[in-house]
Amino acid sequence: MPKRIMPLTDMRVLKAKPQDKSITLFDGAGLYLLITPTGGKLWRFKYRFDKKEKKLAFGTYPEITLADARQRRDEARRQIAHGIDPGAVRKAQKQAKTEEKETFEIIAREWHMKFKPTWKPSHAEKLLTRLERDVFPYLGTRPIKEIKAPELLTVLRRIESRGALETAHRARVICGQILRYAVATGRAERDPSADLKGALPPVKTINRAAIVEPKKVGELLRAIDGYQGGFVVQCALKFAPLVFVRPGELRHAEWSEIDFENAEWNIPPGKMKIKEPHLVPLSNQAIVILEELKKLTGSSRYVFPSGRSFARPMSDNAILAALRRMGYAKEEMSGHGFRAMARTLLDEVLQVRPDFIEHQLAHAVRDPNGRAYNRTTHLVERRKMMQLWADYLDGLKAGAVVIPFKTVKG
Repeated sequence: MPKRIMPLTDMRVLKAKPQDKSITLFDGAGLYLLITPTGGKLWRFKYRFDKKEKKLAFGTYPEITLADARQRRDEARRQIAHGIDPGAVRKAQKQAKTEEKETFEIIAREWHMKFKPTWKPSHAEKLLTRLERDVFPYLGTRPIKEIKAPELLTVLRRIESRGALETAHRARVICGQILRYAVATGRAERDPSADLKGALPPVKTINRAAIVEPKKVGELLRAIDGYQGGFVVQCALKFAPLVFVRPGELRHAEWSEIDFENAEWNIPPGKMKIKEPHLVPLSNQAIVILEELKKLTGSSRYVFPSGRSFARPMSDNAILAALRRMGYAKEEMSGHGFRAMARTLLDEVLQVRPDFIEHQLAHAVRDPNGRAYNRTTHLVERRKMMQLWADYLDGLKAGAVVIPFKTVKG
């Protein structure tokens, strides 16, 4: 006859002591208490399903009482009687709870929080607003691993339908970044946004207006010299073509970043589009402008402060407004135009190596092995280039003989 098992009592469970090895106290019908050498008391249920012996954990004592453990055992036995594996049920329940925490919105917000410190506050806010407005209402509660390309495309076309095609393209890029983050962290198998390339109409790119004809560049520089507006704005206009940085980088320049001794402007990564520190060698002409300006704005944090308060940088519209005031229409010249001017003339007229130019423009230039150049790459050559460029601009402003564009052979 099989050995009769005496059911456990609350007192026996309470007084059970650990020993050198794990011991088991059986309650009957597959339920037992496992006592570990460290004193842990763990409820376990042993059963057979599909001719295989299996075990199920019911929790720890005293959080799970003897009565609780018996109730869980009885429920598991009912499932077995109906041909259901209680272990498979437990696994499915855990999976469901996990999927509740792995929705697109939850993972998107996790991704946003992780990378937020590397973005400008304005960019981080704009990105989250775009997700909350255009994506979360439709995909937010969906398990991220279940999202397919057609479902994402429906969301993008909804954005496109209101006449925001460029926003739809940006939303695809953002969703792709989130989905790839989910893949990397084991919450999704693949990024379906990659399947949507070409699914949206292309955005017509509008080139920013720029003056690139040497004669007209000379006319612009003379107009800047004759500018009748504020001194700070005039200095910014004189400085912009010499350094050809982005307008936002120019406006937020700080005196602490200017190294007069080494004739350098060191821009920190937080201000750069590529999120890498950038070094701008300063020509003699650029240093002269800064030295004159420092007499007026040296007490400010910013090199080009606002006309209303030294505590704020110059307005993002100041350069544009000055250009319009000088008679240059928006189709002729923009704040970004100084970058296109430098890129074109340094290459086509002064015949500087393109990689020197691109690196100084703070583009994502890579070496032949695919590695990103650091801030000091080709620094000697770039110093020479910046001085050559400043001298060339002086010549154009003075009305020197214009060097023609190089011709393309053949």
